[in-house]
Amino acid sequence: MIKLGDQLPRYLLGAEPIRTTVVYTALFSLLVILIGIPFSADAWFALGASPAFSFTLAFVLVAAAVVIASRSLMYRCRTLKSFTLLGYIAWNAAEAVAVALLYVLFTRKGAELGIIAADPREDSTVFLSALVYSAVCLCVPFAFCALRFALQDKDNTIRLMNYGNVVSDKPAVPYTDKRITLFDNNGVLKFSISSDSLYLIESDDNYIVAWYLDSAGEMKQYMLRCRLKTVEDSFSDSELVRCHRKYIVNIRKISILKSEKEGYRIEFDTDSLESIPISKTYEQAVLARFNSR
Repeated sequence: MIKLGDQLPRYLLGAEPIRTTVVYTALFSLLVILIGIPFSADAWFALGASPAFSFTLAFVLVAAAVVIASRSLMYRCRTLKSFTLLGYIAWNAAEAVAVALLYVLFTRKGAELGIIAADPREDSTVFLSALVYSAVCLCVPFAFCALRFALQDKDNTIRLMNYGNVVSDKPAVPYTDKRITLFDNNGVLKFSISSDSLYLIESDDNYIVAWYLDSAGEMKQYMLRCRLKTVEDSFSDSELVRCHRKYIVNIRKISILKSEKEGYRIEFDTDSLESIPISKTYEQAVLARFNSR
């Protein structure tokens, strides 16, 4: 179970989850506005050809721009170790507050310009009312998307471990036939190779790149849409070991662990690959596996 102080799962901060969350939020917010207009005695939103409708549209567009800018900044901060679940919740709460404040600003400005009727309530009352609506419009789609991508991530892990459904010329049994079999995020088998040919797997945002030797002995790359964490979890008992937030390596393909001022670097038994770093987080685990192989 994830605790509030735990680092936020990476599947919530990828480009696709963030884009999907923004789209769902926009659609859900429009639905709330359309349904709520006939029943709201306080909101000034309006439909039809009128200045109030143009003002409503302007508010929706500005609010959407605020959320998009916020999510863009969140994506840039996705690699920070301090980005915890509590921080994610606080970020979402801050977005709701920003949208509520924006509503108060539009309410007073629209009344000054004579576009909408003046709201007799205090600004604090208007803000609290708007905060409830903005929290619903933002948090409901956020929660839905988080659940969706959590289930998708779990399903990907299960599919990677489910070798019984793999079509092959021989039974695919993990770690006994020494094959690494990878599925994409849709559960489609994309890559199956002997572990003797695989050198490393590199993360590239929501994609991974597998570096391997083909039958002619040439170094090749294969890219598929999958998360590095999924590979790490599914092959934790194999020859693959995580050495960096961007890399998983085949421990048997390491030629030298070179100690440098910044830390250890891995050199492979081929000139086709450049050395890669070992981060402090994984240093002891890699050293232990390398010495015991």
